[in-house]
Amino acid sequence: MTTIKNAVLVYTESTPNPGTLKFVANKMILPNRSADFQDADSAQQSPLAEALFEFPFVKGVFIASNFITITKDEKSVWHEIIPDLRDFIKGYLSSDEPIVSEEYLKQQADTQSERAAAGDVEAQIHDMLEKYVRPAIEMDGGAITFKSYEDGVVTLTLQGACSGCPSSTLTLKSGIEGMLKRLIPDVKEVVAEEA
Repeated sequence: MTTIKNAVLVYTESTPNPGTLKFVANKMILPNRSADFQDADSAQQSPLAEALFEFPFVKGVFIASNFITITKDEKSVWHEIIPDLRDFIKGYLSSDEPIVSEEYLKQQADTQSERAAAGDVEAQIHDMLEKYVRPAIEMDGGAITFKSYEDGVVTLTLQGACSGCPSSTLTLKSGIEGMLKRLIPDVKEVVAEEA
């Protein structure tokens, strides 16, 4: 009897940011975590991101659960570069090569341990971001991660399609800030910091 390996399928979805496109796979890439690489130098801990930056038009790579968000340069046109990117991603994911290094995974685990030890308000903020914000933001090909909480001000980092997106300020202020202020009275303001 012959066993047929499940084929990796990759399709694209638009994002609110016209400079980014979401490449969705039918397999998990980075379960329960994400990795954001703003340039080739920052991609050293991800063999996949390093390989994507070899395409001259790739300017940013964001990897999450089952998708990769690519930010392109201003000169390139999506319909011309999608086939090459989709074929490359499909081939890479089929090869079972590492997505990120073991060192990167360890750093992420250490960060999660620090969050678990955070104060009560910070723990509530993390919980709200994980339950309500992360799933919605990932649908648009991005992520917003917790950076700090001090004197009522929550600082978040914009990643993937959210970084540089024209509608990210509206999402941040009207959506996330409004929700956190209603559910956690100690929160007075939410601000964003680019990755």
